Order: sequence, then structure tokens, then C-alpha cells
Amino acid sequence: MSGTVPTPVDPITLEVVRCALVAYSDEMAAALRRTAYNPMIFEVQDYCVGLVDTAGELIAQNLGGLPIFLADLGVSVADGIARYGLDGFEPGDAIVMNYPYVAGQHLNNVVVYTPIFVDGQVVAFPAVRAHWVDIGGSRIGFGSTATSDIYSEGLQLRSIKVLKAGKWDADVLQILKDNIRMPESSLGDLRAAIAACRLGERRIAELAERYGLDTVLSCVEEMRNQSERLSRDAVARMADGEYFASSWMDNDGQRLDDPIRLDIRVEVAGEELTIDFSDIAEQVQGPLNSGKSGGVAAARVAFKALTLPTHPVDEGSFRNLHVILPEGKLLNAKPPAALGQWSISLPTVVDTIIKALAPALPDQVPAGHKGDMSGFTFYGVDERTGSRFVCLNINGGGWGGRPVGDGPSACVSVCQGDVRNIPIEIQEARYPLVFAKHELRADSGGAGRHRGGLGLEIEAQPQQVVFTNVANERTTCPPWGLHGGQPGAVNDTIVAQPDAEPVHVKKHTGLRLAAGSSITFRTAGGGGWGDPFERSVADVVEDFLDGFVSREAARDRYGVVLSEDGEVDREATEELRKSADVARR
Repeated sequence: MSGTVPTPVDPITLEVVRCALVAYSDEMAAALRRTAYNPMIFEVQDYCVGLVDTAGELIAQNLGGLPIFLADLGVSVADGIARYGLDGFEPGDAIVMNYPYVAGQHLNNVVVYTPIFVDGQVVAFPAVRAHWVDIGGSRIGFGSTATSDIYSEGLQLRSIKVLKAGKWDADVLQILKDNIRMPESSLGDLRAAIAACRLGERRIAELAERYGLDTVLSCVEEMRNQSERLSRDAVARMADGEYFASSWMDNDGQRLDDPIRLDIRVEVAGEELTIDFSDIAEQVQGPLNSGKSGGVAAARVAFKALTLPTHPVDEGSFRNLHVILPEGKLLNAKPPAALGQWSISLPTVVDTIIKALAPALPDQVPAGHKGDMSGFTFYGVDERTGSRFVCLNINGGGWGGRPVGDGPSACVSVCQGDVRNIPIEIQEARYPLVFAKHELRADSGGAGRHRGGLGLEIEAQPQQVVFTNVANERTTCPPWGLHGGQPGAVNDTIVAQPDAEPVHVKKHTGLRLAAGSSITFRTAGGGGWGDPFERSVADVVEDFLDGFVSREAARDRYGVVLSEDGEVDREATEELRKSADVARR
């Protein structure tokens, strides 16, 4: 926010304003959700809403918004400020932005923002980033590995005014209509985002009128100062030193024999923390790249999770975080690199940063989680209506076992906040699909004193010819265990065409599925934490009775011998665990 020099405020006013800013962001999110056309927004909640100041820095965010969206929302607004200048905005303007080498993400994640005027000057911007079901390009939906440059991925919209002083730009709208497969959906989502921003404009104007702009400005600055102090305290509690961790992605979908290394260095020095991506893989030919702000966002998500996970997010939270990210890397790709699958690697990047700091935080860091932002896409022409359709959904998986308990099951990645899957009833009502199975995947959680969470098993049966994209990752780098825990199961997709044997598919763009076929998505589980033979027998029995662990896994992974009805063979169990203990010594 901008205005005159801020004045001191009392703590009660500060807290009222802090909570009001978060509440306004939540209210904007509710307006977006109620008016969007696209199930990815109104059901999955694949969006974020925030308030950004005139320097492009975050003031507040909605609760539950995607962390990987919100952490770099301000750079999209800053790009428009640099283009137009603060005096280049008028009341009633609305700007769209998805230019990936600034916004950091794939083109479907479109930012919409508007200026807030108080006493004739721009003081802030409400901003929405949401996933449009289509933005043009040669491919559609999640999981396409076919693109090699940004031009084939859709329209690039760099700080474009779609509304000028309240009047639609007919030329821009025509370009959008003519280049998007389902313009009624995407343009409906555009209007929903603008409506949410208009609500934010009104609320900030009301807040400034109630307390005065100077008081609100002072509150924002003190909020950030408090966040910084708390963040510095959190880092100061970590042991100083250099920490390293590595992981890898299978490939970029085009060069199938080239694993993509994620080698990360983290340095803790007093109250300052540096995340160094200098040794991470170079940008790739396939669409697994992200823009610089995508890499910075991944660093911020990991940093926030380890420092102030429950504290409201603002720019002050990151003042003692430093990110080293050379140009031309996987997380800071140069044009015209493809970015369609920008999200695939980022949960693994976050997990690897957290893994690096496990020695500095031995009682706080969990084992590895599913490590990707997986989902599925079905698309084609609905034979019942003759209309195009795109069915997108998010698939959960297992999180790692923790020092204090088992990992959660069927959860989205650390980068995705509170996004949800679309209910099966809605998918079957809207699209020519039937779902035969949507259940927890037995034995997918890594064994440990604290078991990894379970992945999912989802079987879809197309009722006509449809197409899908498969983009399994981390099949050679399973979610890791910690402190003796075992890795979780990896992602797997099984396709059964009529009159053919089922096959396992790792990556495929535009896979044709005939009527009568089935496709089963098996998502990864979380790694285990601690020695599996230290897990209590009672917990293993409960897991068996719940269907989480098979009898074979109970015996082989945990040393617990069970009958078919779950009765424990105490003598065999004691002998098995004792012999395993001797072998470990």
C-alpha cells in the first residue's frame, strides 16, 4: 500500500486490521468460488486470492489458497506496475497476466487484478490467480509432455488491460474467444475473478475510511515487521551450517533416459537462511520447467513450512530468506522453454529442501511425501451433446510419517494447500465416465515406527472414446523414509483396453481410450519414519484390520505374524522381531 507516512497504532487496532485483511481475502475467494464456471475453481479450489501493495509485495492472502500460487503472486502485479506506472491505472481497470517467465507457471494459471483507489491514488491491488480449463495451444489438460516451446502451449498475456476504465476491450476479448476451445468457461472465470477483485476494492476503501489510510499503512508495515521478527527467531533456533540433499525426477517426457537431478544446498547462518539452486538441473526440452518466480515460490513454501507454518503470510515472512537461482536452470528457464508441467517437480523441490534440513531439525522433519501435483485429464467430444469437454481432477497421495505420528493419507501435495478432488457424482453427471473405484491403496505407505500415509487407487471407465494424458513421475525416486523408515510406493497407471492385456503406462500424451476400457491411477504413498520393527504390534494389527497393510506386509515389513482374521502369533512375532534385531546389529 502507498500513501502518506504511516503513524503508530495500538495493538488492538493492529490485530483488527490484520484479521480484516485476511477476512477480505477469504470473502473475495468465496465470491470467486460462487461465480466461476469451471469445476477446477468452484470444486477443486485451484486458485489463490491476495492483496498486493504498490511495490508488488504481498499484504495478505486467503486461508487455504495454493501456497505455490500465493508465494509469487506479487511479481505478476509488479510487472503491470512497471509497464503502466501507478499513474497509468484508472478506476474500473482490470488486468490479466500469465506471462510465464515472470509469473513462473504454466499459461492456464491466469492472474487477474485491479487497482484500488483511495483519495484519487492507487494504494493496493486485489489479485486472483486461478486455473482456466483452457488457454489455447496445441494440447489440453494436465499431463501433456508433447510441447517443446511456450508458443505451442497457448496464449501469453503479459499485463493486458481487458477492462479500461470500466469498458471492455473488444479486441482483446475477440482474441480470447477465437483462441480458446471453451471460451464460455474461461471468459466466465475471467468475469468471476474481476467480480472478486471489485469486492476487494470496496472492502479496502471501507477499511481506509474507517481507520484512515495512514493507520492502515502503519498496520501493514507492523504486520510485516512482526512476521520478520518471528521468522528470524525460527531460523535462529536451527543449527548453523551447510546442508545438502538430492532427489531426481524420472525425465522430461521427451528424453526418457535422462533423469533430472535436484541437488540443493541450504545454509543456515544466524537468523538468515539461504537456499541455493546452483547445482539443480539445467532447463529441459520438455515442459517440466518453471519461470524464476516458480523456483522462488518453491523455496518460500519450504521456508514457511519450517519457520511459521500457522502464521498469516505476508512479505515480512520472507525477509531473511535468500534464494540463489541462476538463469537457464529447470526452475528459472529462459524463453522459449515449455512450462506446461511446471508444477510436477515443485513438491519434490520443497521436500528436498526440507530433507536437507532434517539434521538441523531432527524432531520436526517428516519423511518424504508423494512429491508431485498429480491429477488426471479426460477430454474429447461428448457424443450425447456434440460439445467438447475437458474433465480435470486432482489426485491425492500419501504424506510422510512424522516424528509424532503416521503420515496423512490421500492428501494433495505440500504445494497445493486446501485443494480438493471433484466428487465422483459431479464427474459422472458432467462427463461420459463411470468410476468403478476410488479407494485407499493398500501397502502404499512406507513402513516405519510411524507409517507413511496411503495413496489412492482410482479406476475410471470411459463410456465412449475419450483421450487422456498420463504423466507419472518419481517412479525411480520413491518418497523416502527417514531414520530407518522405508520408502513409499511410487505412482503407477494401468490401462486395460477391450480385448487386450492390461499395460502399465508411465507417460503418454493423447492416449486413446475406447468405450469399455478402464484406466486405474495408483498414486504414491508417503515414506516411513523410524524403524518399522519399533512400531507397536497393536498399531500393525489395526492397520491390517483397516485394510491399510496386508498380512504379507505386516510380516515382511513390520515383523508381525497375523492369522487371516488378524490374530497375532505372539511367539512367531517375537522370534521374527528378535532375529531382525540381531541382523541389524
